[in-house]
Amino acid sequence: MRICPRKTGASGRVRRGNFIGWRSAAENLLMGSPMKRILPVLAGLLLPVGLLSAAPLLVYVGGFTSPSSRGIFALRFDAVAGTLSPPILAVETNSPTWLALDPSRRHLYAVDSRDGPVSAFAVDAASGRLTLLNQRATGGPGGSSVAQQIVDGSGRMLIVADYAGGAICTYPIGDDGSLGERTARIALTGPPGPIRKRQSHSYPHSVALSPDSRFAFACDRGLDRIFIYQIDAARARLTPAAPPFVVVYPGAGPRHAAFSADSRFFYLLNELGNSICAYAYDAGTGHLALLQNISTLPPNFSGESLAGEIAIHPNGRFVYVTNRDPGTDNLTVFARDPQTGRLKMLQSLTSEGDIPRNFALSPDGRWLLCVNQETNNVAVFGVDPPSGRLASAHQRVAIEKPMCVIFCPP
Repeated sequence: MRICPRKTGASGRVRRGNFIGWRSAAENLLMGSPMKRILPVLAGLLLPVGLLSAAPLLVYVGGFTSPSSRGIFALRFDAVAGTLSPPILAVETNSPTWLALDPSRRHLYAVDSRDGPVSAFAVDAASGRLTLLNQRATGGPGGSSVAQQIVDGSGRMLIVADYAGGAICTYPIGDDGSLGERTARIALTGPPGPIRKRQSHSYPHSVALSPDSRFAFACDRGLDRIFIYQIDAARARLTPAAPPFVVVYPGAGPRHAAFSADSRFFYLLNELGNSICAYAYDAGTGHLALLQNISTLPPNFSGESLAGEIAIHPNGRFVYVTNRDPGTDNLTVFARDPQTGRLKMLQSLTSEGDIPRNFALSPDGRWLLCVNQETNNVAVFGVDPPSGRLASAHQRVAIEKPMCVIFCPP
């Protein structure tokens, strides 16, 4: 059942961009169809009593800055109604296109994808505001663009993927959450992939950490490789594992990855190949063994597409990805066999916008927030945990050029 009707043109193609913007959650519930108004009531009848009194969750959204979008936005998410509050500007900072929290959730780190510095912020959970602690440069030539960053499980080390600079950078994290001087800048080398338009040299897009934070996996879109490192969090250093990398198929374009919670499987999302490579993972050695390569696109799809993001449901039974293709941007759901690690496509539906670059699952696994970069919105989808399936988005909140969304639970 579609809760928010979507307008179509004469051709029947969805007209994007007509969405709920800066209204409050209460106003959203008073507008639209009768079903929209009673949805929170129905949800309340079906939820455990403990969830009814749960405080709204803090959410942060980062993206490209513009005259109307000057930094990182904070919102509150009602996990009972599945609604977002209007965004407030948490801090002014330039193009914070990737965000990461430390394990304590008291500190947030953001990268400037245009000029390269990495920023550390203190989180005020009560107000949602962020306070700048300090910034560090990546050291790339001419101010490299940074794709992603991640904090190790101990909260003592930040690892950054310098996309344009073809390198991985490491920084120690102080007791106050501030960043120390860069401890390493590791250039990634190897033969470029066959798609020269997008694979002219190394383009590390992300770093994934093993659940025990012993190994780091750098996904290089340009070289079709996953570089593997042992982590020394005490010294904020990385040491190449043996073997030091895994070669993915030519033209795959490794982008992002996710581990199963039991540390048995590693799932690589390939941007250029629109596929997921499922690997068996050896937690003792960091070794990856390929099990499956499955397309992220619906059957009979034709046209150009780029895969965007990947995440595993908190219950471990489902994998979610985005595909970015003009006019048919979508979210795709896969069932995951916990024993074999293999995937099977379950569902594909519109992301309710253009260029769904990133998304986040709520801690309880009942909601998914998807940011659509080109239509300037965050769409809220319901998730049915037993089946993994997504319900059509029932709210869209306006934010200019969103690129990353994260939950900051208490």
